[in-house]
Amino acid sequence: MSIESEKDLLALQKIGRIVANCLQTMGRALEPGMTTRELDEIGGKFLALHGATSAPKLTYNFPGFTCISVNEEAAHGIPGDKILAASDLVNIDVSAELGGYFADTGGSFIIPPESTLKRNLCLATKRALELAMNAAQAGRPLNHIGRAIESHARKHNLTVIENLGSHGVGRALHEEPGFIPGFYDPKDQRILRENQVITIEPFLSTGARQVFETGDGWTLSTTKRYLTAQYEHTMVITKGRPLIMTLPA
Repeated sequence: MSIESEKDLLALQKIGRIVANCLQTMGRALEPGMTTRELDEIGGKFLALHGATSAPKLTYNFPGFTCISVNEEAAHGIPGDKILAASDLVNIDVSAELGGYFADTGGSFIIPPESTLKRNLCLATKRALELAMNAAQAGRPLNHIGRAIESHARKHNLTVIENLGSHGVGRALHEEPGFIPGFYDPKDQRILRENQVITIEPFLSTGARQVFETGDGWTLSTTKRYLTAQYEHTMVITKGRPLIMTLPA
């Protein structure tokens, strides 16, 4: 969608703040011995308390309120009986709808103790998001987003998951522009527009370039050799730095 009024902006900020606070609440609750279903229930209760509806449930009938992916899993992990352990890398993706507006956010958390590998992967991925947002300005090529992410990954000897990417959002969970790659695609001629609403969500890995379905119909994973981190914001494109909708209060 494109922001057309102050009402649009305020509504998007409201649902953006809800999903951001939900993500942080879930992150703080992480501890060894809990199941991913128990973690998901914390997110589901938070969304319900604030009048929001889980976007993956609403849009795709996803079997959980949030997506929770552990270690080699990169995205769309189904909450269930998996027991979290110390040092696990846990990605939580929270998206929700309120009053016809959708926002999407995500982040990777490490249950202590942290290994140097996992900590550096998370720091590099978070920085890749910052650099990509700096590149996302009205009038600039959309592929500058992927160029910023890929360039930063290479500096840290990391790879980009090429079959996962960012997307438009706002009036639905997934909108135009469609797939926004996390790598530089010189053939992509799309231009970012002022007031356009998109996500940016780099997926950086310790060596993988592709994810594959694990057989449950949802979870996307690499092999156990590799780890993947992801951070995501919903934002509004401006002539300068984007306006981030998914900041916690």
